[in-house]
Amino acid sequence: MPKQTPIRNDAAPPAKGASAVTPANFEAAIVELEKIVAKMETGELSLEDSLAAHKRGLELAQFCQELLARAQQQVRVLEKDTLKALSDVAPGE
Repeated sequence: MPKQTPIRNDAAPPAKGASAVTPANFEAAIVELEKIVAKMETGELSLEDSLAAHKRGLELAQFCQELLARAQQQVRVLEKDTLKALSDVAPGE
């Protein structure tokens, strides 16, 4: 299992040259992404900060997409097993 580090507590983009922190889970990534969007929507960020926030937002979106893809694959596997089991049952049982 990959090492996961704590989520940032603020919505500010990471400092220039700093590495982004991996969210603890899907929900934490969504919360951070929502904070970034809210901050960007205020229009108060400088161009440099806006670009950093955008980059972080893309990283978070990719993280969420990867987790969703894994979850979707797990659902497919579970449904496949369930559908096999159900098809083995004779009608009317």
